[in-house]
Amino acid sequence: MSESSHSGSVEVVVGRIGRAHGLHGEVAVSLRTDEPQTRFAQGAILRIEGSGRELHVQQTRSQSAAFQVRFREIDTRTGAEALQGKILVADVAAEERPTGEEEYYDRQLRGLAVLDWQQHRIGRVSDVIHLPAQDLLAIDVDGQERLVPFASALVPTVDLDAGTLTLADVGGLVDADAEEAR
Repeated sequence: MSESSHSGSVEVVVGRIGRAHGLHGEVAVSLRTDEPQTRFAQGAILRIEGSGRELHVQQTRSQSAAFQVRFREIDTRTGAEALQGKILVADVAAEERPTGEEEYYDRQLRGLAVLDWQQHRIGRVSDVIHLPAQDLLAIDVDGQERLVPFASALVPTVDLDAGTLTLADVGGLVDADAEEAR
């Protein structure tokens, strides 16, 4: 997910425009957000990544497994077809947090210092990988990527204010030597 700052906000990717639908400019959108009801609310302003071009959400609907959006600025099929493949971004307040107590945005986790159970710094979160079964944290440990399931049993503490997350005392979780000994 790309991010950049805009005066107290961050730019986050919220979707990728797919095929045109119908004759009046509606497009299918592959969602890249857990909050489509917020990011694609009527009147929401989105931008095409890297262009500065703004699009105002006029209407949305879910049809089968597809999420469809109509933008105020696009009223023809030809206009909609020209958007195919474009990435949609939104400005989100930097301090905004999900409503769930133990939920985090990827952008909040990336860059956090990773501490072992004894509070020694061992690396930094480089990415969050979303898989069907569970999410994984990609942790850079001395230039090597280690994947850790993002589960409270393995990551008991996330402290956004301190900029850290703490791993549980589980042997071999991010230790290359322990992995090679198996």
